[in-house]
Order: sequence, then structure tokens, then C-alpha cells
Amino acid sequence: MVDVSDKKVTKRIAVAKAKMFVGEDIIKNFSGTDISTKKGPVFQTAIVAGIQAVKKTSDIIPMCHPLLINGVDITIDILSKTHLEIYCKVTIEGKTGVEMEALTGASAACLTIYDMCKAIHQDMVIEELRLLEKTGGKSDIKKYDE
Repeated sequence: MVDVSDKKVTKRIAVAKAKMFVGEDIIKNFSGTDISTKKGPVFQTAIVAGIQAVKKTSDIIPMCHPLLINGVDITIDILSKTHLEIYCKVTIEGKTGVEMEALTGASAACLTIYDMCKAIHQDMVIEELRLLEKTGGKSDIKKYDE
């Protein structure tokens, strides 16, 4: 692991985005603010899974530092009749960034959606996973094009 002991503690934020094809058969199950399946509320469960994944990132990615996360915000939006967008924003005051945590949270949310919806059909595709924004550390503000 990289030695971060000489780094300053700063507020750090990372935002990751995932785009997922789920198809019309799954989207048509949307009711109110969530999609319900036999396993339960898909979005609510995916959000909890994403938050858990953020907190456990250092357990699954070998060179990540264990971090005391200040906040995680995961949103899931229906983008079209066939696609979802998942955003994961992670905030910390620390000596290292939270890019991997944001990417891991978005990934876990997608995988949970897949797991909960696979009984409807298994043609789902996680099409995109990327970092949108990172602030703090050496680069005060670094934004990526959407």
C-alpha cells in the first residue's frame, strides 16, 4: 500500500456512474419509486448493497486503504424504457481519495439489480462504469465529461 502518512487531511469526494441495460420487461415492473420482484424492492436493496460495498472496498481491492467514510449517496434513475443510471457519491475527510469506493458502490448496486431481476430475464448488461468527478488531494477539482 502507498504510505499516506505525510499527506494532509482534506475533504475528498468521488462520484461514479453506471449505466445498465435491463430491458422493457424489467422496467414495466416499475411502480412508484421502485421495481418490485419476488425478492423484494430492487432499488432499495441495491442502494443498501452499494453502501455496504463502499464500506468494504478495502476488503476486496487489495491495495485500498480502509477508510472512515463520512457519507454515501446512491441514486438509481430510470433513464429510458430499457436503461437505468446508478450514481454513487462518496465523501470523506482523509489522506486518500475515495474513487475506488465510489466505483465499487456503483458496481455492487448494479450487481444487486441483476441478481434481483434475473428471474424476469437475464439479458441485462452493465454497459458503463466510470468515475465522473473527484475532488480533494493533489488535484483540487478534476471533473470528467459526462
